[in-house]
Amino acid sequence: MSEISKFAKPFRHRAGNIAKIQYALDWREDGVDVANHYINLTRVLHEFMTTFVSKSPREAFLNYRDLDIGVTDNGNNRFLEGTVYGIKYFKKTNFKRLVKVKTMLITSS
Repeated sequence: MSEISKFAKPFRHRAGNIAKIQYALDWREDGVDVANHYINLTRVLHEFMTTFVSKSPREAFLNYRDLDIGVTDNGNNRFLEGTVYGIKYFKKTNFKRLVKVKTMLITSS
């Protein structure tokens, strides 16, 4: 992964990363309490893994969307909402570049 420049693609998380981790779970029981229980188990595992993953900030791969990192409802604050997770998914420099390109595409159409 580190052979490709971190600026060549939106996915910058290359140097020093040997693996990507995705946390996923399914359950068959119904109910809010049951859902909260299983979601909490995933958060406990996520917290436990902190010492084994990227830091400052903890990063994420876009295809593994994490609702705890942030969401956007495409309303008036979509840029500010998107910045919360955009920096973690793409890192700051690439996120700014992606916003610039998308803004150019929107204004030219």
